[in-house]
Amino acid sequence: MDPKLQLRVQRYGWDEAAPRYEAAWQAPLRPAHDTLLAMAELRPGHHVIETACGTGMATFRASDAVGEDGRVLATDLSQRMIDEITRRAIEAGRSNITAARMSAEELSVEPGCFDRALCALGLMYVPDPARALAELYRVLKPGGRATVTVWGERRNCGWAEIFPIVDARVASEVCPLFFGTGAPGVLKGLMEGTGFVSVEERRQREVLRFATGEDIVDAVVRAGPVALAVKRFPDAVMADVRDEFLESVKPYRSADGVHRLNGEFVTVSGLAAS
Repeated sequence: MDPKLQLRVQRYGWDEAAPRYEAAWQAPLRPAHDTLLAMAELRPGHHVIETACGTGMATFRASDAVGEDGRVLATDLSQRMIDEITRRAIEAGRSNITAARMSAEELSVEPGCFDRALCALGLMYVPDPARALAELYRVLKPGGRATVTVWGERRNCGWAEIFPIVDARVASEVCPLFFGTGAPGVLKGLMEGTGFVSVEERRQREVLRFATGEDIVDAVVRAGPVALAVKRFPDAVMADVRDEFLESVKPYRSADGVHRLNGEFVTVSGLAAS
């Protein structure tokens, strides 16, 4: 996919997903955010930049960690995500959170401004992950830490069949190379190639619990990476996608109707050279 087209698809796709994203994904993604924030080693007073912040699941927890003397700049390609996190920050009185629409590959900030950089499950969507990591490196102070989480290997993620199901009905791939950074050692190698040192990788297997079939359809189809594509489907096509996807996750459905899907996350953390 042409990089400009990919960015456009991501921007408007996440605009479409924004209203449902928090409710659909907060609980399933909590273990990944726990690992991200633990490895980030946030401290009171730290200045933090976050790319692909979404609705702020990790942002508000980072805000707690850095306290009133710290600050968090939350960035995302989607304006609706930025509007949502801004609204919530104002309502919660979080004066240490600022949100701005920016591409992860081109951050509009001066070099060497931040103690920490975070990216929670966003690097899979950018056309050039190495460029996005280089931007994190650029904006960190010497010795600053970047921590990034991505989905793991395709075979370890039980919802992954949504991509071929949707791709069969559109003109181009929805998320090319989505699982490319999740293979063993790939993200770690990208960070080291960017110049990060003391790079550590952690892989974690989790069970993602969805109470009903409609909950998993809402999360993966309507509030996930294929949201823009399915928005354009006629009702009959959307019904086929729903049914085919539910059939793909049927092995994870228990007698009570709860879906317990396998999921894998990879988190990598490294330091900008001093």
